[in-house]
Amino acid sequence: MSRALRLAIVGLNYAPEEIGIARYTADMARALAARGHQVGVISGKPYYPAWHVPPEWRGGWRASVEDGVAITRCPLYVPAKPSGLKRIIHLASYALSALGPAVRAARKNRPDVVICIAPALLSVPVAWIAARLSGAKLWVHIQDFEVEAAFATGLVQEKGGLAKWGARAEGFLLGLADMVSSISPQMVAKLHEKGIAADQTIEIRNWADTTIQPDPDQGAAYRAQWGLTGKKVCLYSGNIANKQGIDILIEASRHLQHRDDIAFVICGDGPNRARLEELAQGLKNIQFHGLQPSGRMGQLLGLASVHLLPQIPGTADLVLPSKLTNMLASGRPVVATANPGTGLYDEVDGCGINTAPGDAAALACAVEQLIDDPALAARYGEEGRIRATERWSIARVIDRLETGLRALAGAAR
Repeated sequence: MSRALRLAIVGLNYAPEEIGIARYTADMARALAARGHQVGVISGKPYYPAWHVPPEWRGGWRASVEDGVAITRCPLYVPAKPSGLKRIIHLASYALSALGPAVRAARKNRPDVVICIAPALLSVPVAWIAARLSGAKLWVHIQDFEVEAAFATGLVQEKGGLAKWGARAEGFLLGLADMVSSISPQMVAKLHEKGIAADQTIEIRNWADTTIQPDPDQGAAYRAQWGLTGKKVCLYSGNIANKQGIDILIEASRHLQHRDDIAFVICGDGPNRARLEELAQGLKNIQFHGLQPSGRMGQLLGLASVHLLPQIPGTADLVLPSKLTNMLASGRPVVATANPGTGLYDEVDGCGINTAPGDAAALACAVEQLIDDPALAARYGEEGRIRATERWSIARVIDRLETGLRALAGAAR
């Protein structure tokens, strides 16, 4: 029988944050602990997507054991309005705050593998120091290519030598790793373009919550609560920030004002929500709501007649939106904005409709096509459910991760 591994995870976002990277890092840690491995996590205090640390989480470092995982949550700077420079300071503050706990974990627990979750790349040196102190291997897992995404979204201006400096820093940090993983074939291919050898890369997908079943009640509780009875609902749920390009949903809803049977619902929080609400003033076919409890996820996803997945041009191979997995599991069709040949396009093709990024009229037409053709919508929804089960099962993904971790730990020994 293979021995249990000692694993340390350095990752900014973790539970109780309920969306995005936090959810996958927490699920990973819990799943590995449930398989008998010794797992420690060094994370930041919860703040996302509101960009606000709740009062009960403020203060210094906090240690706990949850679901078999030893967690140290570190204090960090969280800007209320995260500009490019403020984000860098935010990420750097986490890296500095995590350094002490990482050194102590390395000396006390002697991990076999240290896993660093990126974003944030600025915490890779912390994980590298911990790995060197304990004789461990360093595994970097890329959820987003944050340097290129920052330029693509305009968060950081690409001018002068800044882009070249960012690329060099990224290359140096990735070069510290013994293994680098990412969440789609296209993102793994991008690692190869960045000079990471094929035998040092592996695809580790995000996973769907396959306990979510297609909801026969079509989110009846939410329909009653939000006055949507009798409406076909086009749903976006998740973070509201630059890379999502959610402005297009406002314009698409404007194109469909004449359809009394169609309503757009945007659920979530983030730095851009107030601006979107201003853009939507006067539109009667769109609603905004806060992020909903994870315990009601099945009901919320069941509310959708169509899931909406906007993405700005240039980011479709830099990130693969984590929300897609549960959209597919819900058995509802997806309308995404992605160009052919991108990872997002390939994942949606066959279980929804892809439209050109930035083309609100095309997105509105795709919505109408699915609303007016229930058989097509049902076929796409069923295919999405099959993909979620076959491609995005957490058991299969953790099997692959565990095999990779054992191989890397064996190489260390």
